[in-house]
Amino acid sequence: MFIRISLQQQILTLWQGEQCLVEYPVSTGLNGPGEHKNSGQTPRGRHIIRALIGADAPLNAVFVGRRRTGEVYSSALAESFPARDWILTRILWLSGCEIGKNRLADVDTMQRYIYIHGTPDSEPMGVPMSHGCVRMRNNDIIDLFNKVVPGTSVLIEE
Repeated sequence: MFIRISLQQQILTLWQGEQCLVEYPVSTGLNGPGEHKNSGQTPRGRHIIRALIGADAPLNAVFVGRRRTGEVYSSALAESFPARDWILTRILWLSGCEIGKNRLADVDTMQRYIYIHGTPDSEPMGVPMSHGCVRMRNNDIIDLFNKVVPGTSVLIEE
């Protein structure tokens, strides 16, 4: 099983061999593709899922630093914290596999805290809007989370 993310199409697909099992709309980095830290770009290339975080969290659970805050996202909470980059429901933490491209030094996907994660349902999908992560609808991230395991391959391509 592996994941393919198309930055051009803003689509995440889950594959079993040659068969596409499911397709989800996503939102990747507003600043486009790129691997350098602090760029706000989505890293390309081969990755793996390093960790699955939030297995028992409720829908719209809020995470900061990969830890649940105890909050559940709502429009009222969003109004109270307008500058927050909302990481909701589940986190699939990515790690690069290509030394010098997306692993180690100033291009390390894991050290950049690049995730596939849930986002408020009011946020658009299909257009780049994130700070470099791959955002998904909350029900979609739960569905994907339940289908993958740590070590699952992820290919992010233009």
